[in-house]
Amino acid sequence: MNSPVTLSHWHTEPALIGGLLFICWCYAIIVGPYRKNFSPNLPYSHRHTLWFSAAVITFYLAVGSPLDAMGENFLFFAHMIQHNILMYLSPLFLLLGIPREIVDEYLENKPILEKLLKFLFHPIIAGLLFTFVFSFWHFAAFYEAAIRNKTIHMAEHLSMFFTSVAMWWPICGPSKRIPPSKYGPQMLYILAIMLGQTPIFAVLTFSKEVLYDTYFYAERVMNLSPLEDQKTGGVLMKLANMIVSVSVLSSIFYRWSKEQKY
Repeated sequence: MNSPVTLSHWHTEPALIGGLLFICWCYAIIVGPYRKNFSPNLPYSHRHTLWFSAAVITFYLAVGSPLDAMGENFLFFAHMIQHNILMYLSPLFLLLGIPREIVDEYLENKPILEKLLKFLFHPIIAGLLFTFVFSFWHFAAFYEAAIRNKTIHMAEHLSMFFTSVAMWWPICGPSKRIPPSKYGPQMLYILAIMLGQTPIFAVLTFSKEVLYDTYFYAERVMNLSPLEDQKTGGVLMKLANMIVSVSVLSSIFYRWSKEQKY
């Protein structure tokens, strides 16, 4: 394995690039020429377009940049950075990039789809799905299977991304038909998700054994032992979780307090 080549490689696979370009094309059509079909009075929004662009860029940086090769072959903590981006940044940016009017107009005559989404985006269901998928992929057998098989690896990342979209919906879902939760339940929801992820963080950070063979036998490209790498990944995940949670809780509290003044 030639690590310098691997670490400078940007993925250009047709499935990845073609998929992202197709999604961008669909978005451009929907918020551009065809937005009047969804909402006749909806103006074009540069703000939504910028958020959507940020979602696509961060998603590609997570799965298409050299970060992917580092996480797949050498460093556990690099893979955890990938997961942070796929869980906390890209899904949030995606929801912020979707105009509410388009979502609501699309769901207006689709009661079955609306009921399904209301179920999936309910805080209890969304939180459980997010926590289960996140935990599932960090069990050694499933983690190693994803590392060694491209299809399973793609399934891992996509499942994390889509359950993270569901996780973020009760906080900032772009819809009145399937609205975000009220401020009080939102704060309890974020705290519950923090607690739900704690066991995985604890295992990764405090384990005295290297849990994943890939990193135990990997070429060392940094001055970190496999166990130090694993602990670093656990700490990074916990820090990201805390930073996001505290930021969201602060935002909810600020908006709630501001609303109570009027």
